Amino acid sequence: MKVLLVGGGGREHALAWRISESPLLTKLWCAPGNPGIAAHAECVAIGAEDVAGLLRFARENGVELVVAGPEAPLTLGLADACEEVGIPCFGPRRAAAMLEGSKSFTKEVLDAAGAPTAAWKRFDDPQAARAYLRAQGAPIVVKADGLAAGKGVVVAETLEQAEAAIADIMESRVHGEAGASVVIEECMMGEEASFFALCDGTRAVPLAAAQDHKRVGDGDTGPNTGGMGAYSPPPAFTDAMRHEVMARVVDPVLAEMNRRGAPFRGVLFVGLMLTATGPRVIEFNVRFGDPECQVLMMRLKSDLLPALLASARGDLSGVALEWSDDPALVVVVAARGYPGAVRKGEPIGGLEKAAAVPGARVFHAGTARGADGAVVASGGRVLGIAATAPDLRAARDAAYAAVDALDWPGGFCRRDIAHRAL
Repeated sequence: MKVLLVGGGGREHALAWRISESPLLTKLWCAPGNPGIAAHAECVAIGAEDVAGLLRFARENGVELVVAGPEAPLTLGLADACEEVGIPCFGPRRAAAMLEGSKSFTKEVLDAAGAPTAAWKRFDDPQAARAYLRAQGAPIVVKADGLAAGKGVVVAETLEQAEAAIADIMESRVHGEAGASVVIEECMMGEEASFFALCDGTRAVPLAAAQDHKRVGDGDTGPNTGGMGAYSPPPAFTDAMRHEVMARVVDPVLAEMNRRGAPFRGVLFVGLMLTATGPRVIEFNVRFGDPECQVLMMRLKSDLLPALLASARGDLSGVALEWSDDPALVVVVAARGYPGAVRKGEPIGGLEKAAAVPGARVFHAGTARGADGAVVASGGRVLGIAATAPDLRAARDAAYAAVDALDWPGGFCRRDIAHRAL
């Protein structure tokens, strides 16, 4: 089978690794890919948001399955374009991708489905938003309504922080048009967890759960990021919770999306707050999480490719994935300054030493080849150093041993990934 994987980050490196192991695979391309992905796939210089270019390449090369890694091409209609020419695409059509493309759309769907979530209101006017904040008080959550690469959420502990978020998002437009409107929510208390389900439009197959670390600093301090590390499975997410989330969230949401004429195919990422009264939905994403995908792929024992194809074709009957009981953990190594401005082009040494640590694997997220062929940093989140072991503490130790094998003074990481569990 000929497969085109779309994207060039750590999530896509993990997917490329697993897809490349399938006996069904005859050729794997990745657009645009990165130096790490190049070990598993032929990288082609087409941007992940160039839907026309991706479709042209797929048709010219006889691609039999397109796998969308990030959310942006899905919200731009990649799956719609593929369907029009008869190429299966793993990921939802544009109308269903609105579950990530619009926070207010998601909240409306959740309310209609009767799924547990935070109380909320949407605002287009910053002054009305400020008035609502003052009436509600802090702590409170302010979210850019549109896509903001995982950075458009402010958990404000004070009213001043909340009002500053309104100024940044709606007036300064730090996230562009994603901040034309905001969603303001009650601040739910508890532990966060990420749960994933594979969907074919009418039914869902539960995958696994992970716990991400969004804050940039140790002890969950500093601004939110796209994710500084993750581990799976999180002890706080029990089998009973998995059944509850499938029954109260995933299945009703699939039914509601069908009722709206926008059936959801692909992977549904359910961001949860595990509150004292049970799991409640924070948000949906319409793709595998990053860095959660890395730990899920480390634990996966089944062939991934047939499951992706079954979802894309709309028939998951008979599909079940097997997972290792051994936990996995990933540490994100970012460029100094992240999530703000970062320096690019610095060479990264020690990659082979890091990969040689028993149980460890290096995923490239924001890397490129320099003029001399060396791997250099090219983004904010640059590497995902993952490991698996019979217990979580051993997995953590292996991951940090691999991190310490790197030779990159310009990088930094959190040193407390999985602190809640350990």
